[in-house]
Amino acid sequence: MTKNFAHRGFCTRYPENTLLSFQKAQETKCDGIEMDVHLARDGEVVIIHDETVDRTTNGKGFIKDMDYAEIRKLDAGSGEHIPTLDEYFDLVERTPLVTNIEMKNSMFWYRGMEEKVIGMIHKRKLEDRIIFSSFNHFSMLKCKKLAPEIRAGFLSYSWFIDVGAYTKKHGMESIHPDYCSLTDETIAEIHNQGIKIYTYTVNKRKDMERLAGLGVDCLITNDPALLDDVLGRT
Repeated sequence: MTKNFAHRGFCTRYPENTLLSFQKAQETKCDGIEMDVHLARDGEVVIIHDETVDRTTNGKGFIKDMDYAEIRKLDAGSGEHIPTLDEYFDLVERTPLVTNIEMKNSMFWYRGMEEKVIGMIHKRKLEDRIIFSSFNHFSMLKCKKLAPEIRAGFLSYSWFIDVGAYTKKHGMESIHPDYCSLTDETIAEIHNQGIKIYTYTVNKRKDMERLAGLGVDCLITNDPALLDDVLGRT
């Protein structure tokens, strides 16, 4: 059955990657939440998509150049602040939700971020409710070496040949492609390799219906309420 993951929370209606957006996603019937992590200058694991705070807050600057005390003062929309991964875990720890943590280490490979995030997961015993992903495939190999029990997948935004075989060869459980690259043939090749497909960012009903009909394992969407309706959960 196709899963419903809320992309940066319920971000069609609420500020992305904020506690409010995550709370509102929980109020739908979604199966999980996809979110993004960076490291602040002082080593705090913070949840934000971009390398800078410019687009989503009233501030300016790179996350890597700011301490979390500075970052927390910024308005991320509707009076929300940029949350830490600890704050997020406090919110979802006692729910059944799965969390897809995207390591945002493609522009800057934050030293020690994988170890820090994995340590936080182990401390809360959330290993079976986490999926790692990144466009930095070397980072995913590192995560698998450090914590083979935690599921991980490669992010992709281009058209790959034999992507299922590539993913399986490197020990990942899933591939996370742009939905536009998924044809009947690529879906079949991936599934024939025993690899799950978590595709992003699926926001139109017709695309949701097509991909769910083809048996894609998980759709990552900005509108989890709409996907609930498409999946017959309302």
